[in-house]
Amino acid sequence: MIIDLTMPIDSKTPNHECEPKVEIQQYSVVAKGGIAKKLLKFHSHFSTHIDAPAHMLDGARTLSDFSIEKFVGRGMVIDVRGKNEIAADLDRVQEGDIVLFWTGHTKKAYDKDFFSNNPIISEKTAQELINKKIKIIGIDSFTPDNEPYTIHKMFFKADILIVENLINLDLAVGKQFQCYVLPLNIKNGDGAPCRVIAVTN
Repeated sequence: MIIDLTMPIDSKTPNHECEPKVEIQQYSVVAKGGIAKKLLKFHSHFSTHIDAPAHMLDGARTLSDFSIEKFVGRGMVIDVRGKNEIAADLDRVQEGDIVLFWTGHTKKAYDKDFFSNNPIISEKTAQELINKKIKIIGIDSFTPDNEPYTIHKMFFKADILIVENLINLDLAVGKQFQCYVLPLNIKNGDGAPCRVIAVTN
């Protein structure tokens, strides 16, 4: 079974008001030009996307600095719904895992208050994940923390990538799966939209 964990990209996809305006237009249609094309304009941290250390650390590694193996691994979803500060039992987490937190926040993706009252990962939980040497942390929210982005920087210093705006984590919770996080191959990218899927056993 393959579960798509990726937020669709369209004119309704949430975009913070401080970010550049997103433009998605039908550039041409078959009926008039013989070819259908869309014009897409959005920043590198739009929709479901992955953050590289260079996103917040000057001179740090970009997406290009990681091998493709970095983006594939054993995945697990941890249910942390109802917690404003995320603390979780991480006993099952192993080195090289891709750990995804199900907060339920992207259920509000099309609400006006999506970019507020978001759950955050505690420093204790972040440090435990760093100690376990996971590959990637993911969350169904627009961020795992807020300014001054201490949690982001903790992960980045350990070369742990961050995936944001995941959906459908309820379909993968409790399942064993291989997780594929496949960003656009943007040279020296500080981040990129990505397709994220869970392939269950």
